Amino acid sequence: MDKNAAYPGAMETLKVDEAIDPQTQLRQSKYPNNTIEQDHRHIKRIVKPMMGFKSFNSARRTLGEIEAMNRIRKGQVNGIDQGDGVSQAKLIDALFGIAA
Repeated sequence: MDKNAAYPGAMETLKVDEAIDPQTQLRQSKYPNNTIEQDHRHIKRIVKPMMGFKSFNSARRTLGEIEAMNRIRKGQVNGIDQGDGVSQAKLIDALFGIAA
């Protein structure tokens, strides 16, 4: 059954009530978050044993560093190949100020 068939005017009602922007479009993909959740699986695995963060800034820095390391590992950094350990170490040193 189509999700929109159960609520034929839900989007229009929200737009008229100004609860959402009139330009908002309904996403038709059934599982849009699967790719995002799979990409953050590594972050969840690392963060869960930490039992949270003491401040917003420590969370922001830690999560940024974990995300940067995952991008390097996956080869998503322009100019650095996935297996190029020397270039990866130089980037880590430039980003975080530590020698890898």
